[in-house]
Amino acid sequence: MELRQLEYFVAVAEEANFTRAAVRLHVVQSAVSTTIKNLERELRTPLLERTPKRVLLTDAGAALLPRAHAALDAAREAADAVGEIRGGLRGTLRLGAITTVGLIDLPVFLGEYHRRHPGVFLQTSAAPSGSQGLIEALLERRLDLAFVSGPGPRPTGITLTALATSVLDLVVPAAHPLAKRRTVSITELAGLDFVDFPAGYSNRTVADRAFAAASVPHRVAIEITDLTTGVAYVRNGLGVALLPRVALGQGQDDVATLTVDDADLECQFSLAAPSERTPGAAARAMIAMAHEFWQG
Repeated sequence: MELRQLEYFVAVAEEANFTRAAVRLHVVQSAVSTTIKNLERELRTPLLERTPKRVLLTDAGAALLPRAHAALDAAREAADAVGEIRGGLRGTLRLGAITTVGLIDLPVFLGEYHRRHPGVFLQTSAAPSGSQGLIEALLERRLDLAFVSGPGPRPTGITLTALATSVLDLVVPAAHPLAKRRTVSITELAGLDFVDFPAGYSNRTVADRAFAAASVPHRVAIEITDLTTGVAYVRNGLGVALLPRVALGQGQDDVATLTVDDADLECQFSLAAPSERTPGAAARAMIAMAHEFWQG
């Protein structure tokens, strides 16, 4: 049994699809299929059940999966130890990042990490379902670390390194009846059309919780996935929005910003890691650098 066979098996098991596993592994699908068949032949039992819609684990495959994870983790730790002795980190670090960080300059941070550890390949991806999707990817071992944001308690199975906090402010068009105000009550927002992120994004979660706590309807008319587009919709009179204060900047003459003074609209930005497995050396180096950048 080879580590490559276990790596391919884990990828198929986690993606539940040979095509997605091949994309993740950067190989052709036929190579994945052949490797899995060879592994099944060697173990003399089917590990995967192929169905028209997805790939499922057999009982033998389910028994093998945690042991395959353990073997791959041990191999990675061994390579990390040798790499540190030889004077540099190596390998791939799979990162997830929300597209609306704003408060932290991720390109600057990752650029500095790359300069310090040029042997580490940073593979960064976004999640279509925001921070919630990134947390799920961490728990499913598809990511090593993720930059996320959100309110409330720490998700089960996740360790969070707090980086910074921001508050969501109400953004309205300059001609809006509320535009001359500095503060507003959340109860005054009933009946307004909102521009907001889809469910699963931290901004939406913060807003939904605040409206629910006040028993005020939160009517979302337009969904967005980036801050700039949100401000543009507000500017053109298509709704109002709750957006991170730090990301709005100055010089927005065609919109006005108000503080919602009676609601909890604080959002925390964090570096998330799975708590049930030991981070590799490259991940540990990034966590330490995050402490240095934002907590030192």
